[in-house]
Amino acid sequence: MNENWIEVGSVDDVPVQGARVVKTEGGDIAIFRTEKDEIFALRDKCPHKGGPLSQGFVHGKKVACPMHNWNINLDSGIAVAPDEGCAARYPIMIKDGNILLSLTPDEGASDN
Repeated sequence: MNENWIEVGSVDDVPVQGARVVKTEGGDIAIFRTEKDEIFALRDKCPHKGGPLSQGFVHGKKVACPMHNWNINLDSGIAVAPDEGCAARYPIMIKDGNILLSLTPDEGASDN
């Protein structure tokens, strides 16, 4: 396994329509679980004012920032128009019900 991948718990550790935070040397990463049990990982920082996305409301494949209600796409990290910006997205793998997180953001991902 690539040394950039770490096991962060099981899918069941993340509440449905909720999030858990993984603390890393590079900053906090939020692991999200949708109503359909899809798992996504984003930098835990809204591109607007840096609010903690992990404390936001997950709806569909989006999370609403708890500070100013910006909606961020979980599958891309991109803010929903008319808002602009991006929260870095991190690759996830599910293996035997466990979540593996890459500590290397997806190419092109940035925190604006």
